This record gives sequence, C-alpha cells and structure tokens, in this order.
Amino acid sequence: MKVSTKGRYGLRALVDVAANSQGGPVSLVQTANRQNISLNYLEQVFGVLRKAGIVVSVKGAGGGYMLARDAACITVKEILEALEGEFSIADRAGEQEYDAVQKAIRELVWDEVDQRVNEFLAQRTLEQLVKVYRENLDYSSNMYYI
Repeated sequence: MKVSTKGRYGLRALVDVAANSQGGPVSLVQTANRQNISLNYLEQVFGVLRKAGIVVSVKGAGGGYMLARDAACITVKEILEALEGEFSIADRAGEQEYDAVQKAIRELVWDEVDQRVNEFLAQRTLEQLVKVYRENLDYSSNMYYI
C-alpha cells in the first residue's frame, strides 16, 4: 500500500495541531500555512478525522481543531486507517478460492507483512511524532551558517 496524499498531509497536519494547540483549538488556516497545504484539502481531511473521533472542531472566534484525546493515545495506525482504510500489502478484493501455492504465499508473506506493519504503526503515537518534530525544530533553529 502506498500512503496517499490524504494520509501524508493528514498526519503532517495532526502533528502541527498537536504541537501548536497549547490546550486550545488550532486554526486550520494557520496549519495550512505552516505546512504549505491547501486549506480546502485540509478541511476535507479534518472532516474525516472528526468523524473518526480523532479531532473535535470548535466553532466561532478563536475556533479551530483540537485533538479528541491525548496525543499519547492516538496511534499512527489509527490516523492512517481513518484516512486510508485498513492496511494490506496485497489487494484482497475479489479474492477467490486459494490453491495451495496461493494459500502458502498469503499466510507466509502477505499476512506476515500486514501484521508487522500494523504492529509497527500501532506502536507509533502522535505524541512521539510531536516530540521528534520539536527536536528537529530546535536543531534547525540552532544551526549556524558559515
């Protein structure tokens, strides 16, 4: 599975919201500007994330989006599944009866890859991404140019 623009941009924008929320809502306009992503596109992505229970919207002046839960409780797997659907390396749509070779390949290769990738994504949290993002910001702002 190749992660689409929706998944990549959604993950970037969520890191931005989590890093900049300071306990309150973050304007999607500001997130779009900081991440150089189309506001219209982000509005669509955040609609999906809201329906999935990952973010909540706050209406009115000073409104925007906030995480629905603590960033430590939101996994990359949850985010990508909300935006992309379940991960599977092999297309399973319209599968028919398996012969012995197909079954062996499915069980020993495709199912194993799927399991490992899903475990990996479930171990990565939004909080971890924010931490590394902030470390990278600190590093880049302390660079000296000669």
